[in-house]
Amino acid sequence: MEPRLKAEIWIKAHIRKCGFMNVPVFVTRRGDNTAGSVLIKINRLNDLCMVLTPTTSFEDGSRKWLQGTGPDWVDEETADRYVEKQVNVDPDLWVLEIEDAEGRHFLEEKVES
Repeated sequence: MEPRLKAEIWIKAHIRKCGFMNVPVFVTRRGDNTAGSVLIKINRLNDLCMVLTPTTSFEDGSRKWLQGTGPDWVDEETADRYVEKQVNVDPDLWVLEIEDAEGRHFLEEKVES
């Protein structure tokens, strides 16, 4: 199983990665610095969004991401409702919003629907 970075450190690194690509990214909800998990909301700026949620692969213990809102892009209201529901379940949750018309997430790990 891979060692995990503290949530705050991971968030700061991902913000830098997006910034390097000149893509705006915002922390829309700050969670627990150490134990919080992260949701990524990708906003294509045309009312199409997707929320990615982390999970652990059962095969090798590596981190991967699931398309929490499903395989298709959804309207922003649907994405925000999904985020709100997840925050109600996990109050330590971080939410990172990436604004990219191309819908890029800049994650190195696998993303599955």
